[in-house]
Amino acid sequence: MWERVPRGRGEGLRRTLQKVRRRRDLATVDALGLYRTMVRIRRFEERVEQLFLAGKLPGFVHLSIGQEAVPAGVCAHLRPDDYVTSTHRGHGHALAKGTDPAAMMAELYGKRTGSCRGKGGSMHIFDARLGMLGANGIVCAGVPIAAGAALAARLLGQDRVAVAFLGDGAVARGPFHESLNLASLWKLPVVFVVEQNAFASTTRYEEAHAFASVAEFVRGYGVASHRVDGNDVEAVYRAAGDLVDRARSGEGPGLLEAVTYRLRGHYVGDPQRYRTREEVEEAQARDPVRRWREVLRSRGVPEEVLEAVEREEEERVEAAVRFAEESPLPEPEEALEDLVSDPGFAGWERTYRA
Repeated sequence: MWERVPRGRGEGLRRTLQKVRRRRDLATVDALGLYRTMVRIRRFEERVEQLFLAGKLPGFVHLSIGQEAVPAGVCAHLRPDDYVTSTHRGHGHALAKGTDPAAMMAELYGKRTGSCRGKGGSMHIFDARLGMLGANGIVCAGVPIAAGAALAARLLGQDRVAVAFLGDGAVARGPFHESLNLASLWKLPVVFVVEQNAFASTTRYEEAHAFASVAEFVRGYGVASHRVDGNDVEAVYRAAGDLVDRARSGEGPGLLEAVTYRLRGHYVGDPQRYRTREEVEEAQARDPVRRWREVLRSRGVPEEVLEAVEREEEERVEAAVRFAEESPLPEPEEALEDLVSDPGFAGWERTYRA
């Protein structure tokens, strides 16, 4: 009942529900479910790395290993009909939103059974049924799409929320600031989630931005914000819950800056000359998956339960690989399909020649 704010029932009720929501903590949710989501992302990406290095996957692959707490903590608050936009590093976002790992793996293989029928690949995972509006190879391109989805929800009288995942490199681009400005001006139900993983490709954050904190900077736009340890899934969950609830209840946009670190290179095969081995090893000590596992054990979750989750997710990923490898490739003529939304539209000639 906390996910929907009744409309037309008065501001008093709305404020009461907001207070109830903000008291919500991890005692009221499946904390083990957060671990399952993080393990699923980790196992999926580790397997993708192996497959790519073995020459089985075409194109490029960008992994988010080390950043699993961010999509897990954020998407735990989203309904199936909420919107998400992603980046070129988007496997974790899609999986956390609920996209089928088998369809994703088939897409990475370029197979007909993939989530985009084999036509998108790693950087263009899309699942409209779950509000997954696409990973995107263009830096910051998903941000205005999320703002547009939030505007559509507002105009249609829906209480849906849009979440735009973006990297810290996107913060310096114009569409980010344009989207922030309009979202604040129109109080759109959108949350911007900045995965501050220390690098924009090979450029360190501090070399490209004049401000130390994105969360602090965006308050100049009138946007509510939080800055948290992005390797602490509980901290991400709490902060994201506040911002999603605010957006859903009509209080306007928010921004979450999750300070994390990618444990792999910018892409699989990256020589990583821009950082030292010692820096990466130090970051591995803050591994969010291992960290949350230790927390769950300290809270009484039995070792055999954790091992069962890990085994189940390993089997799920292996089943996804088998599905992808056994699936057919698209036929050549399928390249001409999916080019327009309604090829039978009688007025297409008049519309496109106008």
